[in-house]
Amino acid sequence: MEDIRICFIGDSLTNGAADPTYLGWPGRVCADAASKGHLVTYYNLGVRRDSSADILERWESEIQSRVSKEYDNRLVFAFGANDTTIVDGRPRASPEDSEANARRILEKAASTYPTLMIGLAPNTDAEDCARMEALSEVYEGVCAEVGVPFLSVFQSLSHTEVWMKEIGLVDGSHPSAAGYAALADLIISWPQWWFHA
Repeated sequence: MEDIRICFIGDSLTNGAADPTYLGWPGRVCADAASKGHLVTYYNLGVRRDSSADILERWESEIQSRVSKEYDNRLVFAFGANDTTIVDGRPRASPEDSEANARRILEKAASTYPTLMIGLAPNTDAEDCARMEALSEVYEGVCAEVGVPFLSVFQSLSHTEVWMKEIGLVDGSHPSAAGYAALADLIISWPQWWFHA
């Protein structure tokens, strides 16, 4: 059986923050892959509050001890929400810097390993959501240019009752288990996902 190693690189939503089952969406999509007969080892490299600049700085060094030419290595990126967070009256990263960071990350990643990207998810702050949706669209464009499949989840989750309800009950940004399961279902049913339904 093929030995597949997947690194999930991102922020708190990748980490699965606030999920009482500690699976988040990466754990769920990999459990689904295993149920279909795939041998998957996954590494959750989500770090809370990480911006695109933080991920640009760390991602290559963090995957080095987790990949090897003897394995089928793959990468999944999901980040950007922390770039739009307002600090001292301005977003932590400008849209231009966010775009440049994503381009540098994805060009290098895709030249080395099969790579996917998951778009930004909505929170309960309308102004922040507008910035996040716009940035997600920018990332979608970058992915199209560099040849990385991109899954936009913003609108789907905005209209997913369990996601919006749970983030409202938790902290405005992170769901509980059922919300993460809803996001995982979107990924599993995505035709570009390696083990889609």
